[in-house]
Amino acid sequence: MSLLVTIDTNPDFEPKHAVPAPERLISGSPSFKTWAQDASKGEKVLTGVWEATPGETHSIKGTTFEFCHILSGLIEIEEKDGEVRSYRAGDSFVMKPGFVGVWRTIETVRKIYVCHYD
Repeated sequence: MSLLVTIDTNPDFEPKHAVPAPERLISGSPSFKTWAQDASKGEKVLTGVWEATPGETHSIKGTTFEFCHILSGLIEIEEKDGEVRSYRAGDSFVMKPGFVGVWRTIETVRKIYVCHYD
């Protein structure tokens, strides 16, 4: 088993399809696709590609740490204090445990994610 994992940004296998939980939906009718590509540390570190269609949802990280690298699309993230940041293709960011805010997908977004769950 190799300890080097290449993340395929255009996977050719069927993704997991989802929609936001009703209590997380703010506006629109976003849908999500997840192409999980690696699980480590007893499923506590997950890596893959995620895609979302336009809409607005509550983002609540709890104890999760998430690194994101945007491959395509445009999003805005608004922290609970009101600061809004935009991210597009080529941008990277981290949402730390305890993050609470609003995730707005302006243009269908695709990202590489690495999540660490406690």
